[in-house]
Amino acid sequence: MDNYLDSFREMISLRGLAEHTLTNYCTYIRAYLDYLSRFLLKAPEDVSWNELRDYIRWLQKSRNLSDRTINCAISQLRFFTIYVLHKTWDDTQLPFRRFDEYLPYVPSRQDTWTFISTMPDLKQKTMTALMYSSGLRIGEVCSLRYEDVDRKNLRLHITHGKNRHDRYAILSTAALDLLTQYWFQYGKPRGYLFPKQNGQDRPIDTFFLSRHIHAHEDRLGWERRLTCHSFRHAFGTHLYEDGVDLLTIKALLGHKSLSSTAIYVHLASNGTGSAVSPFDRMAGVSHG
Repeated sequence: MDNYLDSFREMISLRGLAEHTLTNYCTYIRAYLDYLSRFLLKAPEDVSWNELRDYIRWLQKSRNLSDRTINCAISQLRFFTIYVLHKTWDDTQLPFRRFDEYLPYVPSRQDTWTFISTMPDLKQKTMTALMYSSGLRIGEVCSLRYEDVDRKNLRLHITHGKNRHDRYAILSTAALDLLTQYWFQYGKPRGYLFPKQNGQDRPIDTFFLSRHIHAHEDRLGWERRLTCHSFRHAFGTHLYEDGVDLLTIKALLGHKSLSSTAIYVHLASNGTGSAVSPFDRMAGVSHG
């Protein structure tokens, strides 16, 4: 089965995906190949649609996975079937699951400031401040290089975005001050601003900051609700509350579709919650 996994890795890498994405894509294909070796004793080419459906049911039950995660596994199976086995894929045989969508947690402005300003480590504080002040993904923060910082125009050149589109993100003066302090204190890095600690010119792992965010929540006595992405959502939400239009927010966040940006209408305090029902207007009810 190793040959199949190697072929899958090769085809995924030909798409030019990042290393952590490659690792994620291989997760359930590795589980699938292990399932075939342990239970079906079949080569992937010989697996029927019924057996594929049985595998998906087994995977969800044995690992207690959400429908959203199961869709990721199905997507990986589809890629494997088309690009490794060179067989056609029939969406009617193994459809994607419907799943509930929930609004993400967004910290208030006060909580955001309290959290960032009290972080004890300058490196973690700077990375978190950049996520919030510029609306960056954690992968984009980790991939920032010295030459990406445009101090004169107060902007960051994002060259490793999720959608492979270069963009400029705003750089706040407060975040720049933190970044400057960090740069001098951590050896004036000229390549990646946040390199791996082993000294190689490679970016720091994305999971580095996640565990420190949870540790700081514990330090503050807060419930564990924050993720790295929470600060990006806070950036978009707070901009919308300040009256910035969705098209500008879309450009700053690097969203491919405006529908991704529209979520901030729901999250903002002056979004859908500020609307007055026409029935109340008829009845003369005041919401002031």
